[in-house]
Amino acid sequence: MPGTGKAAMVPVMSAPSASPRTIFDRQRLAERRARLASGPENDPFFLLDRAGEDLLDRLSVITRQFPLAVDLATPDARLAEALAAHPAIGTMLRLAPKGRADGVAIADEEWLPLAPQSVDAVFSALALQAVNDLPGALVQIRRALKPDGLFLGALIGGNTLKELRGVLLEADAERGGAAMRVAPFIDVRDFGQLLQRAGFALPVTDVDTLTVRYDSLFHLVRDLRAMGANAPLGNSGPPLSRTTALRAAALYAERHGDADGRLRATVEIVSFSGWAPHESQQKPLRPGSARMRLADALNTSEIGAGDKAGR
Repeated sequence: MPGTGKAAMVPVMSAPSASPRTIFDRQRLAERRARLASGPENDPFFLLDRAGEDLLDRLSVITRQFPLAVDLATPDARLAEALAAHPAIGTMLRLAPKGRADGVAIADEEWLPLAPQSVDAVFSALALQAVNDLPGALVQIRRALKPDGLFLGALIGGNTLKELRGVLLEADAERGGAAMRVAPFIDVRDFGQLLQRAGFALPVTDVDTLTVRYDSLFHLVRDLRAMGANAPLGNSGPPLSRTTALRAAALYAERHGDADGRLRATVEIVSFSGWAPHESQQKPLRPGSARMRLADALNTSEIGAGDKAGR
């Protein structure tokens, strides 16, 4: 792809035969990506633009150089191209997701095809939320990084499409059943804990909550389809009937409509960073090792356990 720097040889590893558990239908997701890639128009990845701009902003305040970096499965190549032009990046490799052919290789986010300690940075935007074994993927990313290597990116957060999820569940339940039709997304706090469990040092997570407005529920669904994001679940239940869809649309308009008739949809983008451990990194102080009392720092008097409140 253009602008990815000089060629680099990176040791690769073979993929396993199957994922340990199935929440998302990865084959269906790849097929949708392939259809979008061959279509006459680009995907309406306005959320990807937002996430990419934030990632580049975060990278700009890091005073480090990354000789060899990887874009892991970001839905299209624009982020990799922008990173390739960034002064902190030497060689930029794009591992495109299955269904796309705009990278130096095709990679499955569930199995990172890189040898241990082979790259200086891994970037990924709005891809990891559709991984079946997210803890395992994070461990693989950390192992692929050289010591003090950077993992920086974004994924879709837990409250995304909460309005759509609610009305679909209610409309289904009114007709005698319920199905999971909106993918589950991870909470920002849970993701921070997963970074720690995967062995990342200095993990940081943040959430950007957006409100996107649509003319109707059907316009929202059209956008989801255009992004290849509509119900990539392994078992989403029976097809949505016309009657149930119309009932869900009525509930959506009733509960989440604005005065001008447009409907609100919540989207959370969880941004994150973590580092492969290295001895040069800042370490937290041991409990009890502080050299100054908090009361001295605040220029106040301490109140003992037996003193009266308000004294």
